[in-house]
Amino acid sequence: MIPRKVAVIGAGDIGVGWAALCASAGWPVAIFDLKPGTMERASIEVERRTRALVALDRAPESIVERGLTELVHAQFLSEAVSDADWIIEAIHEDVAAKQKLLVGIEQQAGDDALISDALISSSSSGLPPTEIFGRMRRLDRCLVTHPLNPPELIPLVEVVPTERTSAASMNRAVEYLRSLGRFPIVLKKSIPGYVVGRVSAAVWRECIDLVLRGVISVDELDRAVSLGPAIGWAAAGPHLTYHLAAGEGGIRSFTQHLLASFESWWQQLAHWAQLDPEQQRALTQSIERAYKGKVEFLREARDRRLSAILRALEQARAPSESESG
Repeated sequence: MIPRKVAVIGAGDIGVGWAALCASAGWPVAIFDLKPGTMERASIEVERRTRALVALDRAPESIVERGLTELVHAQFLSEAVSDADWIIEAIHEDVAAKQKLLVGIEQQAGDDALISDALISSSSSGLPPTEIFGRMRRLDRCLVTHPLNPPELIPLVEVVPTERTSAASMNRAVEYLRSLGRFPIVLKKSIPGYVVGRVSAAVWRECIDLVLRGVISVDELDRAVSLGPAIGWAAAGPHLTYHLAAGEGGIRSFTQHLLASFESWWQQLAHWAQLDPEQQRALTQSIERAYKGKVEFLREARDRRLSAILRALEQARAPSESESG
């Protein structure tokens, strides 16, 4: 299933990523942001990130060039959403700002018969859909589609419906995402932070704590995670990793032999809920010092590694896995 046109509202990193992803599939895309400076940056970044997918062997050049030809940098919200049948909200994580924008989008939809049934999705990374769409009249076509950053590379997208999202809208969102080569996971119910955000927050808190306590440096911690559990989880995920670790006995054997150790570690894990200003300063300085002068180089290296990892996973995936996503 391919939309007639996609409108991306919000031209920050996530919005640019969505636009690059859709353009790389050859889809007509319009991107819009209220801030002229943000739009000026987006006019460069969307093209750069879309063409980077060709260099990374994630998209064919001919289709990318077709998509870029049809890319529109809209000057007005009405221009962006006109004729769109998928409208993606991608502004900052502010409930009131999202509500105000979405009401404006719904008003535009009401004035344009062609977009009266457009799918409207939010890119929120953890806000409750009932709050995001709290001022909308038609919730049947509204839902969250939360991508990971960078959206044009990482294939997972969390899909979080409202209680009134229609089955047709859910199916449509999933089909759009699959057409883009994404792997949508549908949450059975909404929870703050969704799934990815909560797991990431839990892991990052312990990583921060280990650095602030002087157990390990920032760059060594990042190396420990990226070359340790992250590789195993990329291949199997946490539950399957432990299920396979105990051989034929599976998770039952694993818990019998190692659960006590994990329970002991759980008691000692960080459990604070916020960082004080001094801790924030110490963390920020540690990260900036570790990667000073290397950010652009490391961003490009990260993208190459992500592309290589994805390629390896795709080549190793069994046919049944490919069909099921």
